[in-house]
Amino acid sequence: MNEGETSSMAAAADSEDSETATAATVTTHHLTVPPGLTQAELQELVHSISEFHTYQVGPAQCSSLLAQRIHAPLLTVWSVVRRFDRPQTYKHFIKSCYVGDGFETRVGCLRDVNVISGLPAETNTERLDILDDERHVTGFSIIGGEHRLRNYRSVTTVHENQNHGGEIWTVVLESYVVDVPEGNTEEDTRLFADTVVKLNMQKLASVTEGLARDQVM
Repeated sequence: MNEGETSSMAAAADSEDSETATAATVTTHHLTVPPGLTQAELQELVHSISEFHTYQVGPAQCSSLLAQRIHAPLLTVWSVVRRFDRPQTYKHFIKSCYVGDGFETRVGCLRDVNVISGLPAETNTERLDILDDERHVTGFSIIGGEHRLRNYRSVTTVHENQNHGGEIWTVVLESYVVDVPEGNTEEDTRLFADTVVKLNMQKLASVTEGLARDQVM
């Protein structure tokens, strides 16, 4: 191969890398206050959002960050969120969840989820990608099944907040990135995914606030 051919191939490779870099963008969820939070709360959470809720998003993908304020202790909320084998405890549209015999909650484990009828999905196979009990971070990917959320990845973080008056509450952040299905718009896909996540987080608040009240009694 002569020098001219080598230079041409290198230039082509550089051009391809440049196009790939241009095609993907980095999310800036840390710059926008999610509905339900204040600017002050966002400032407290910026570091965690930058670390755990930042994604490379391709041209046929979308991403979002949602938040839920919960009047229950962090550890009560985390005890529900971390149960990879029991998503139906607070996820509205899950009918049942199956894990294998001898299941242990650890990174890489799988669950098979059956979705209630009426949604554009039937089953999901999901993999636990992260579980950090010290920093209260968990996340999963949908890796199989019959559903519309292709290449869906999600991260959830749980945080304790306190105001100057001493009031303590918990903030849950959940973000995702997902493919935009052919024939759908980015806005339609985000609206669908956001609605599911919002309803799940609202139920999480209801469930954990009920647990907190029971603990006080």
